[in-house]
Amino acid sequence: MTDTTQLDAWRGEFGDKYIDRNETLTDALRMRTRMWAQLLKSTHGAEPESILEVGCNIGLNLRAIDRLSPATLYAVEPNAKARQRVLDDRVVADERLHNATGQKLPFGAAEIDMVFTSGVLIHVHPDDLGTVADEMHRVSNRWILVAEYFSTKPESIPYRGRNDLLFKRDFGGFFLDRFDDLEIVDDGFLWQRSTGIDDLTWVLFRKKNR
Repeated sequence: MTDTTQLDAWRGEFGDKYIDRNETLTDALRMRTRMWAQLLKSTHGAEPESILEVGCNIGLNLRAIDRLSPATLYAVEPNAKARQRVLDDRVVADERLHNATGQKLPFGAAEIDMVFTSGVLIHVHPDDLGTVADEMHRVSNRWILVAEYFSTKPESIPYRGRNDLLFKRDFGGFFLDRFDDLEIVDDGFLWQRSTGIDDLTWVLFRKKNR
């Protein structure tokens, strides 16, 4: 498994404190479910039969998706405390939850119908972003969805007293420029006061002819 300064932080006490700040609450899950109803709507007619979240934390997104879709759910998460919470709450079956990172996804080519991140690519160092994008593209059979902070120019943002853990850019544009077989199906803005998570822009891509 690839080690970076960012991954070391999220695997350790820094990541554990993030989990403690993001407990599963009824209102949070209700808002997240409404969010995913919007995001999945554009897959109508080719709904994913399997979905992978890269960096699931305690699985709030997957809990919401499970309310809306019969898809088989998969996840990778480097933080042990978060993985245990996902297992304890039976969000994802043990054999479908992996101690892994976006730099090296433990799946075969085109094995998963939809691969997505939500507030995860912002924590990947720019030097490693291409590797993560390549892995998501490799594993995806049809759909790729990214929901992340947006900036027209790449920039590093101070985050909880550190300057090496949060990076903003046009993530949708990064994927579109990197892969010539992707087409935009839908995109939009997720408002914090509606979703309960930070303001994010999202883009849903489909591999052409899939």
